[in-house]
Amino acid sequence: MDAATSHSSGSSPALSKGPNPLSSKATAILSTSYADSEFREALALLDEKQINNQPRVRRQVRLDLQKEMIECNGEIINDFGRVADQLRRVRHTLNQLNETYDEMRGPIATSHTQTAPVLQDAALLIQQRQDVATKQQLLAAFCGHFIFTNDEIATLTSSAEPVNEDFFAALARAKKVSSDCEALLGFENQNLGLEIMEQTSKNLNLAFQKLYKWVQKEFKTLNLENPQLNTSIRHAIRVLSERPSLFQGCLDYFADARHRILSDAFHTALTGTSSTGQHDNTVKPIEMAAHDPLRYVGDMLAWLHSATVGEREALETLFMADVDEIAKGLQTGRATELWQLIDNTEDSDIQAFDGLKALNELVDRDVSAVARILRQRVEQVIQSNEDTILSYKLANLLGFYRFTFAKLLGDTSGLLELLAGLETEALRQFRSLVRDHIARLQGDFQQTPSDLGPPEFLLNALEQLKTIMQTYETSMTGSTDRESDFQPILAESFEPFIAGCESMARGAGSLQGAIFIVNCLMAAKSSLQPFDFTRKRVRVLEERVGEESKTLLASQYQFLRHASGLEEMISALENLTADAEGVQKLRLLEPMQPDALRRASLALDDFLPSALIDAADQVQHVQDPNLAREVTEKAAVRFCQDFEHIEEMLLEADSMGGVDASSAADGIVESQSLRAIFPRTTGEIQVLLS
Repeated sequence: MDAATSHSSGSSPALSKGPNPLSSKATAILSTSYADSEFREALALLDEKQINNQPRVRRQVRLDLQKEMIECNGEIINDFGRVADQLRRVRHTLNQLNETYDEMRGPIATSHTQTAPVLQDAALLIQQRQDVATKQQLLAAFCGHFIFTNDEIATLTSSAEPVNEDFFAALARAKKVSSDCEALLGFENQNLGLEIMEQTSKNLNLAFQKLYKWVQKEFKTLNLENPQLNTSIRHAIRVLSERPSLFQGCLDYFADARHRILSDAFHTALTGTSSTGQHDNTVKPIEMAAHDPLRYVGDMLAWLHSATVGEREALETLFMADVDEIAKGLQTGRATELWQLIDNTEDSDIQAFDGLKALNELVDRDVSAVARILRQRVEQVIQSNEDTILSYKLANLLGFYRFTFAKLLGDTSGLLELLAGLETEALRQFRSLVRDHIARLQGDFQQTPSDLGPPEFLLNALEQLKTIMQTYETSMTGSTDRESDFQPILAESFEPFIAGCESMARGAGSLQGAIFIVNCLMAAKSSLQPFDFTRKRVRVLEERVGEESKTLLASQYQFLRHASGLEEMISALENLTADAEGVQKLRLLEPMQPDALRRASLALDDFLPSALIDAADQVQHVQDPNLAREVTEKAAVRFCQDFEHIEEMLLEADSMGGVDASSAADGIVESQSLRAIFPRTTGEIQVLLS
């Protein structure tokens, strides 16, 4: 035991000096990381071998692995041996190829030397061929763009060829070529560009001339009543606008053609027979259908309006659909035509093309011949007419159509000027007839009627004026101040008659003249009042009636004073007051003496029973009963106020004289009471005059 212990203790230092193989092995195994690829492959290999964990198997693992390794290495060596054999055969083949190449290189070099010039010539020829092909392509492209074929030239210039889509396509191409020729002029040699441009310009001019003549021919047979106008004519007009002179020539030709067509149509509508003498049974002639001048003129104006509207609608379809392109074409044309450039230089204020204005002017020109015929016919009607009302209705009808055509054609058309002139002439005839009528009535402006009513001439004038005002009320005008516009008519057809009535009133008595002029003014007011454009004149008439009513009131008041027998008494007392001084003066007045008071009292008693009836008889000819009653009532009120003053003065006089009414009635006092002599009271007067 001790020996073993001592042996064990003696061997410990030796073991501690050197590494322990087992611990080193364990340490190495433990320090091996599974991330090591070789370690993983070794484990995978062991796993494939499916080695059992047995002592014997563990002892044979190493040997088995080494054996397998040796076998694998042997197989690899065998494989490399076969590869080496193959490489030797390849080397042999390469050597044979090198020998063959060396044998062939000599003849090939000789052949290359001999064929090199031929190849150079062939390459040069190929390059030249490519250059020629490129030039041919350029020439073909140039000719295709700048040179016209005979068929295209014939399409553009030959009158035998139709104007169709091919023509417009060729024309568009010609314009494009003319524009592109500017690029050719940029080269050093400009001959080609100049020649092409000259030929193209010639073709373009001939094409536009052909188009111009074709449009004129189409205008001869153009049916504006057809809602589907030929699109070719619209296209032609749009294209022709690029030549402003030709475009304007076409418009002039069109206007002349329509001028004749519409003139003949109007002549047919008037007479039923065309200008060539052919009778149209489908037309009912205006001259036969219109039985009075107003309808005759109205039918002619209605026909003209219908024709103008139809003409405008057709021309809108013909021109206004492409107005922007036409304006653009005219602008381009002005920049290309030499004389247009000169005109533009001289006149720098040229305005842009206004399609609406041009349309209105063209329509105005189309109907100008009809307008001239219309003017002759209407002037004949105006000059031969002797009816005042008809003259005004004609003027009003012409004014209505003038306003209508102003909205249709604008304010500067010749047709509008013509209608304005005819309207002025009709109004002149109206004024002339009114003045002649007034001149014939001068003898009637002398004496008022027996009933003091409006004279016959005034009633007739008011009846005519009412018809005129009804006509004016239904008329359509562009004025916002209708009252001012109607004032000249009142001045001609109303004021002279009122002035004549006032002159007649001045020749009558004060009361009769006032009654007469009031009746005239009230009749005039009732005629003017229904219309809103005579309000100012109605207010003037009302003011005038108010002034004359004051005259009637004064006359009625004076009648009450005179008829009652109190005129002297009222006049004597009107400046006296009910005081001591006034009473003292009263006793000295002649009308206030007892005998005078008795006479006045008796006269008053005789007057009062019929006072109101007598006063009403004074104004019985006033045709407005309300006005007559109002004037009489106001006069009675003023009379009662005067009587109240008389009563007050009498009572004051009796009071200051020491006599009262009761004692005076009993006869107790010596001094007689004035109130007893004149017993009427204001209340009694008011009752009797109410």
